[in-house]
Amino acid sequence: MTRVTAADRRVFHCDEMEAVLFVGLQAAGKSTFYRERFFDTHVRINLDMLRTRRREALLLAACLEGQQRFVVDNTSSTAAERARYIAPARAAGFRVVGYYFLPEPRACAARNAARPADRRVPAAAIFGTAKRLEPPAPAEGFDALYAVTLAPGGGFVVAEWPGAAAEA
Repeated sequence: MTRVTAADRRVFHCDEMEAVLFVGLQAAGKSTFYRERFFDTHVRINLDMLRTRRREALLLAACLEGQQRFVVDNTSSTAAERARYIAPARAAGFRVVGYYFLPEPRACAARNAARPADRRVPAAAIFGTAKRLEPPAPAEGFDALYAVTLAPGGGFVVAEWPGAAAEA
């Protein structure tokens, strides 16, 4: 059995209360990114899975009350949509981190078309989200912001969001 020491916790931030918000179009790779990077450490809050805002609010409240790290795996396309998660997370003492999946509507539509039929969204939804997509900004309450792109050949490239350093 592997023993986790206090030093390990500092390195891996095991005890840190963290709220992660994904911002991006449908079929941008957000759920795959969650599975690769956060599955073992953060609860996933996803409206597609939960189906109602009431269920989503209950799960969010449980994470905040229990000081449980979580990821909001939704499009979160506007500052107003993101505020429903950021404000309560900050009020509860969570560190808030954003991952902005840089918009590529045509590529997202192609990935969406390759999904199984029961997981596809209408192409119009992707292009509609692209029209109203607002890039995240530190002023919204983010402690850190990153840009995410799909790497050629698979995987993800994560870099500090250029607007984060200038506005912080």
